[in-house]
Amino acid sequence: MSDSLSATALDLDDSAEDARERPAWAAVVSLTFGVFGLVTAEFLPASLLTPMAADIGVSVGAAGQAVTATAVVGAVAGLAAAIVTRGIDRRLVIWSLTSLLIVSSALAAVATNLPTLLFARVLLGIGLGAFWSMVAATAMRLVPPSALPKAISLIFTGVSIATVSAAPIGAYVGNLMGWRVVFWLSAIIGVATLVIQMAVLPRLPARGAPDIRTLLRLLGQPSIALVLAGIAVVISGHFAGFTYVRPFLEQIPKLSVEAISLVLLAYGVGGFFGNFVGGAITARSAKASVIFGALTIALVGVSLLLVGGSPIASAIAVGLWGFAFGALPVGFQTWMVRVAPENEQESAGGLIVAAFQVAIASGAIFGGLLVDGFGTLGVIAYATVATLVGGLGVFLLGSKSPERAGAAGAAHAI
Repeated sequence: MSDSLSATALDLDDSAEDARERPAWAAVVSLTFGVFGLVTAEFLPASLLTPMAADIGVSVGAAGQAVTATAVVGAVAGLAAAIVTRGIDRRLVIWSLTSLLIVSSALAAVATNLPTLLFARVLLGIGLGAFWSMVAATAMRLVPPSALPKAISLIFTGVSIATVSAAPIGAYVGNLMGWRVVFWLSAIIGVATLVIQMAVLPRLPARGAPDIRTLLRLLGQPSIALVLAGIAVVISGHFAGFTYVRPFLEQIPKLSVEAISLVLLAYGVGGFFGNFVGGAITARSAKASVIFGALTIALVGVSLLLVGGSPIASAIAVGLWGFAFGALPVGFQTWMVRVAPENEQESAGGLIVAAFQVAIASGAIFGGLLVDGFGTLGVIAYATVATLVGGLGVFLLGSKSPERAGAAGAAHAI
């Protein structure tokens, strides 16, 4: 972040264009819409998995690899985007990534077999990973430094809204009008977003290129390796369970589609408030936020295994699950910011994106194998063990990776 701001100060021509006296808030809002559309599309399979699988004639575990495809490609795209798009106006790049959201959603809506569905989700992974890798840097060029925290907070509002609304609305509309209609609605959101972005985003000439050696150097630092290991264990465990939460709710407490929609809404609302609680905990210790989220998910898993047959108990547990997960992204991201060198935090942020996507993919893959081989209780058991091990691992090893308290303000802005 500091490197980007220094470059702005040194380049007077770009300064007049990018670090403007009056922030380009309309352009920032267009990025919020982009984040909302991409994250919504990413979360849709979790609420539509059963009808999708039945319609295209595959198992629920196989259909769950639609999540895997997006995550794997998103991880690679997040790291490679700046290199591949070197020299291209960032405005054009953002337009292209939003266009991938449109094409991906439309392809998913007409998919009649698994390969077509997976290809659609690959396109989404490219758009999602690349967009996330450059959204913060783009925001820095749309507002002056003093307004950056507000801009980043506004952009991340799109994530919160998508988290709350995507799964329950997807399940409800899918049951009412069919799962394909849900993806058509996602494409329409993409079209509206693209129109707004084309109207308000200013020219943003490309600057520099990433240094791969920086990424390798960061990976070699024990404190950063611990953050990434925590993500690998905890987030993969979470997504192994969450990807297949609808089949669990159908088979164990035997909830109706309408009830499942309400439970998923409770999950989303829980996650929304969990973000705030996670931020409050993170103000004192980012590791504490990670430990809180991971161990709470493990507790939820135990309750689902023991009393998941009760509709009320399972509904409360899934709502608490969303609340617990809400604390994890802010905890992991802030922890990384605090342990990364001051002039390499942006590269460390790229590693966070890649690590999350790899964890999502591995969780969905292993979860699919478990749910096909042992049923939904098997995948809940794995999520329980993984989050428990991850939370305890951070607790036991985290003391060897001190945080820089002075980074808290910057972390909260992000």
